[in-house]
Amino acid sequence: MRFLDEQGALTSSEANESCAEYAAEVDEQLLRRCYEEMVLARSFDSSAAALQRQGELALWVPNIGQEGCQVGAALALRDQDWVVPSYRELAIARIRGVPWQDIIALFRGTSHGAWDWRATRFHQYTLVIGAQASHGVGFAWGRALDGASGHGDREHDEAVLTCFGDGATSEGAVSEAMVFAASFSTPNVFLCQNNGWAISVPSSVQASAPLAERARGFGLAAYRVDGNDPIAVYAAVRSLMDRARKGEGPGFVEAVTFRMGAHTSSDDPTKYRDDDIVQRWARRDPILRVRRRLIALGCGQEFFSEVDDRAAEEASQLRSGIRALPDPESMDMFRNVYTEPHPLVEAEAQWMREYLAEEEAHHG
Repeated sequence: MRFLDEQGALTSSEANESCAEYAAEVDEQLLRRCYEEMVLARSFDSSAAALQRQGELALWVPNIGQEGCQVGAALALRDQDWVVPSYRELAIARIRGVPWQDIIALFRGTSHGAWDWRATRFHQYTLVIGAQASHGVGFAWGRALDGASGHGDREHDEAVLTCFGDGATSEGAVSEAMVFAASFSTPNVFLCQNNGWAISVPSSVQASAPLAERARGFGLAAYRVDGNDPIAVYAAVRSLMDRARKGEGPGFVEAVTFRMGAHTSSDDPTKYRDDDIVQRWARRDPILRVRRRLIALGCGQEFFSEVDDRAAEEASQLRSGIRALPDPESMDMFRNVYTEPHPLVEAEAQWMREYLAEEEAHHG
């Protein structure tokens, strides 16, 4: 499915027909918002990567090239919806209201879970590959059973977007999650950002057929879309989230995109892929694509300059503010491990209290 080609022109095909009404919602105003969010996310991403190289962050997970599918998906959500992410959903996190300080604190190692997931409806990052698929299904099922919205009409209920990459689909937990979601008709939509590589393993080695076909085999409604076309991602996610809220079953979106940078700051992609494929995908850049569309609609340079200025300002705030982030208290590691008190955690916490008291007494 593709609504916006690489030159920023609208396109149509038989594959687009089922989601055409949702794509029509993306007017110039929403397209401007899409462009702005992508530029801000990329600027943040580049600044954070530089800070990691300067020793300010323990790790960074680049997102460059995937802004289109993330922003398109985030803008498709309704306020009552929830997001269960992996560890690369920077653009979605920002749109859902996660403060930049909280994102940075996680990768700086000063917090295990910095943001309020209840307020943002954006759960904590999941670093265990594929585990969030089961979490998302369990959470959605629980919310549905609890009747969280208080409405008898399922059309007003919540739905849960769960994000992962192509590599995660090789994990059994993801297949199990889709089977469970289909069996119990949970209000879930799975967003698979197929960025071409599971670290150094190409997606062609992981699956011999499109991943969307695998989801259909489990009984999910599924779309395969151009992940660098935010309109296509918006339309597919919007359609399936509405369907899930109505109790019509879970959905799956395979957004075919490309990871322009490394898997993480610990990775060197030049070891396993050629530069020519990177250059081919650079010509499909979602930011350039939307910019060309906006220019065709008459959007002037003033708008683009304003977005660039805001991105530069946020990057400056990030660079100047990172060292002001507070270090965690020693006892913080024991908080939020379990919902209810756990005897082993309590015993370890008591040991730490005694150790810190001894250290303080010894050093005065």
